[in-house]
Amino acid sequence: MLLLDDKNRAELWQTLTAEVENHLQQVEKLAVAPKTNVAEIRSRLAPIDFEKPLAPLFALDFAVKNLTEFQVHTTHPRYFGLFNPAPTAMSIAADTLVAAFNPQLAAWSHSPFAAEVERHLIRAFAVRFGYDEATADGTFCSGGAEANHTALVAALVHHFPMFESEGLRGLKKQPVFYVSPESHHSFIKAARFCGLGTNYVREIETDESFRMSLDNLTEQIKRDREGGFAPFFVVATAGTTNGGTIDNLTETADIAARENLWFHVDAAWGGAAVFVPELKTALDKIERADSITFDAHKWLSVPMGAGIFLTRHAEILSRACRVATDYMPRDAGSFGVTDSFVHSMQWSRRFIGLKVFLSLMVAGWEGYAEAIRHQTAMGEYLRRELEKNDWEIVNQTPLPVVCFRDRKFLESNQGDYLNAIAAELVSSGEAWISTTRMSGTVPVLRACITNYRTQEKDVKHLVAILCQAREYFSPTVSTVCPATAYSSLIR
Repeated sequence: MLLLDDKNRAELWQTLTAEVENHLQQVEKLAVAPKTNVAEIRSRLAPIDFEKPLAPLFALDFAVKNLTEFQVHTTHPRYFGLFNPAPTAMSIAADTLVAAFNPQLAAWSHSPFAAEVERHLIRAFAVRFGYDEATADGTFCSGGAEANHTALVAALVHHFPMFESEGLRGLKKQPVFYVSPESHHSFIKAARFCGLGTNYVREIETDESFRMSLDNLTEQIKRDREGGFAPFFVVATAGTTNGGTIDNLTETADIAARENLWFHVDAAWGGAAVFVPELKTALDKIERADSITFDAHKWLSVPMGAGIFLTRHAEILSRACRVATDYMPRDAGSFGVTDSFVHSMQWSRRFIGLKVFLSLMVAGWEGYAEAIRHQTAMGEYLRRELEKNDWEIVNQTPLPVVCFRDRKFLESNQGDYLNAIAAELVSSGEAWISTTRMSGTVPVLRACITNYRTQEKDVKHLVAILCQAREYFSPTVSTVCPATAYSSLIR
């Protein structure tokens, strides 16, 4: 029953391939955000008690139908959301191969091809970011959160040799590190997981461009040193989640060097700008970072998750992650290679890199550059269309994430008004956008181009329904239009 017989497998693979192809061809016709009904989903799951085996094709059909009906379709060209891409065809094929072969990357000798593919990719990406191939190192991760956590551990090990064996209690001073309100909140989790505590994460105010204020950073470091703390780590973001803001990498690197801090750049999404010559200057001097986070499952359009941690310190991962066991294979040393389980936070691990490797083999760097250029152009087109229709662009970035508010009804730019517009667009199924607050204070609508299939017609449709929503929720309307009437109007 676990392998199925030849006939059932053949039917299963044929049907699966057809369903995948159907989804790729038909996703544009689906509602971007289908209606969600918790009770309905649970009622469908309730009869599945695993007491009686079901037919393979029935099980597959059950999954396909419910994924189609109860999911925000992030692969839809009018999903203007949170860095969730439409995957490349080669990455879909790669994940299928990985599932079938099931390589184990904890030990190099268990899957040397997979291990060497990832090593090859790490060096290729390191060179693209400006690192010296001879000294650069890194590892694939589950995502940017793990990569950021790895960076924090690396910085602790680098600055405090006693941390490896004694932990924080072995340190003479309390370590502190620096982020901005626009930094990814995975650093808050990482502070907890490392035992630092969130009280020792210093949140530095942003300037008028929503970049980390370097004057405030310098002053806070000074106060911390005078207060008996031990500054050791600073984070600059190259493409914030909120608004695509790129912190001043050059001056942050200068401060880090002067103050002897580990300089980390979180380039999970925006890092792909280095693959496009005309965008690369926005990330100038990123090679001065001690470490970099990059997510291939964002702008390189491969399935979740494919995070990458890069560093210019060749020895740091081995110092941070080394362990010795009797039950793991011990032949890696004889090949002059390193086992993954002593080189990353993970132990048993999926072959993450194949979906990136096959996609790059087929598209090449230039193919990806063209895809990123297209999405950037769609971001510029969205800005122009919004401004033509009396929407105010709040953020300034070369990256295709657009934060905006209503210029036509200036007094209405409060959270409730903007939330109502976003909620009704989502409930209509016509598009997916969100709201956020820049630096925690400025409410905005947010739309990001995350899909290489998004075209001008999709952007124009978004702006059109935004303008219709504005008229229904504006102060000139005495009562809010019911969702059903609104949805029927924009459809």
